Amino acid sequence: MRRLPTTSYLAFPFRIGGDGAVASGRRAHVREQIAQVLFTTPRERVFRPEFGAGVQRLVFEPNATSLWEATKKRLMASLIQALQGEVDPRTLEVAVEPGPEEGTLDILVSYQLAALGEREVHTFQAGVGGTDG
Repeated sequence: MRRLPTTSYLAFPFRIGGDGAVASGRRAHVREQIAQVLFTTPRERVFRPEFGAGVQRLVFEPNATSLWEATKKRLMASLIQALQGEVDPRTLEVAVEPGPEEGTLDILVSYQLAALGEREVHTFQAGVGGTDG
């Protein structure tokens, strides 16, 4: 198992703890970056209008295979750009499916950390009432 120097990143969402700003490790940071891409609506960030996939709005779309395929391609492009250098883009996989409850989507993201070569798998849920990453 390869190890990298310990690096701290500002946690997302940003919050203050007893010792100041809360930090995340590398693995948590990558997961937090994915959540930011998924749940940020394009044009929401003033200086990066192309950033984000806006999966929240997909909750109201019809349940159609063609929609999920287009969404998957858009998510892949957004994630590859945002995770450049952190994740091996050849190992990135995204699955989008209707969630177990009405009005929810499940988004499964798996990838291999570029520097470590270790596989990570995360499930995110988008819903009418908010996000559960």
